[in-house]
Amino acid sequence: MEQRIGSGSKPLEGDPVEAEPVKAEPLRTEPVTGAGFDPAFIPGITGPTPTGAVAKDPVDKAPKPTADKPTAEESTVEGPTVEGPTVEEPADAEAEEPPADGPVFEASDRRAKIVADHKGVRLSLDEESCEFRWDEIAAVETESPRFGKRYTVTVHTPDRRWYPIEIEAAARARFKEWDEQLDAVLDAYFEEA
Repeated sequence: MEQRIGSGSKPLEGDPVEAEPVKAEPLRTEPVTGAGFDPAFIPGITGPTPTGAVAKDPVDKAPKPTADKPTAEESTVEGPTVEGPTVEEPADAEAEEPPADGPVFEASDRRAKIVADHKGVRLSLDEESCEFRWDEIAAVETESPRFGKRYTVTVHTPDRRWYPIEIEAAARARFKEWDEQLDAVLDAYFEEA
């Protein structure tokens, strides 16, 4: 007895074979977007790039008026026109806001800086910086090492993220002074929910 695997799938020699036409459907793929295609893409910060063709010439495609009939713009405007609205930008927001009379904590070294005042807590390290308003902060934690001169301040947010920064002090005696100043700011502005 001979066993053949897959013998049912092959046609017998005497049977005529009819070929069925194969319908090939085009592949439907979505265009690649996001960080896989554009390294500068950050979700939530930048909008999606347009997928359609964009006209390179921003000129309006409206029909041009005839020379016989002047349009309303041509009849009322005399002299040079200004393109786009002119809006005066306000000066720096910090310059407009009056300084607060409450306590302020500032500590910095050659690379890092922390400022806590009536606006919130601002951390900066080299060229990078971040700012937290008081309603965005869940906790502020300080740590002074047993040895060494690096004072650590960690800002905790409600979404369980934390942002530590280390400030190098000139002397370990500054740790107590910084703790007192930061506690005064936290007592004045920080409200635990």
